[in-house]
Amino acid sequence: MSKLTHLDSDGAAHMVDVGGKPQTQRRAVASGRIMMSAEVLEAIRHGNAPKGDVLGTARIAGIMAAKRTGELIPLCHPLGLEAVSVDFAYEDGAIRATATASLTGRTGVEMEAMTAVSVALLTIYDMAKAIDKGMVISDIRLIAKSGGKSGDWNAPL
Repeated sequence: MSKLTHLDSDGAAHMVDVGGKPQTQRRAVASGRIMMSAEVLEAIRHGNAPKGDVLGTARIAGIMAAKRTGELIPLCHPLGLEAVSVDFAYEDGAIRATATASLTGRTGVEMEAMTAVSVALLTIYDMAKAIDKGMVISDIRLIAKSGGKSGDWNAPL
């Protein structure tokens, strides 16, 4: 097991000093899904959800969340993201959200991508809960990352 970087020699939590690290191109992709009834899927697909454009609103919410990750996760650095995208795909009984975050910097953007997915899915839930309160958010995970000292990583298939 590797040393936990967010703990000091006494075991206390601290923010990692990234000041001496070289800037590299960094990118992370995360995804997750929200399972729902056929009625909700149909309403979202056809723009008939009670609160309006569900996926458009969820996309904006995910992007905004990625930009604020450093305020939400205690030891994350605030980052000047260069790009964030949130995309959606219809699946059987679900919608999948995929977020990509990138920048040139000294620390990775994995948490930003996963935060974007999480908030996008929560927004879908919020906007469609009037139809189906039993929706289930699941499978939020890192799919791939590149850049930095540890290099590229891809989730096992």
